[in-house]
Amino acid sequence: MPFVSIKMLEGRTKEQKEKLIKSVSAAVAQVLNIDISNVWTVVEDFPKDEWGIGGVLASEKLKK
Repeated sequence: MPFVSIKMLEGRTKEQKEKLIKSVSAAVAQVLNIDISNVWTVVEDFPKDEWGIGGVLASEKLKK
């Protein structure tokens, strides 16, 4: 049973996460020739203050 872990910065909607999980799960199931019900997926959202990019907090690096 494959387990897919997706880590990303917070800010996506529930609908976006649902589409992501559905798409990733379908791709894994197709490539491995298994039923999609056997694919487990977890999405972990991280606050921008808990993620670094190039040695700088993402909250600082990604300021608009």
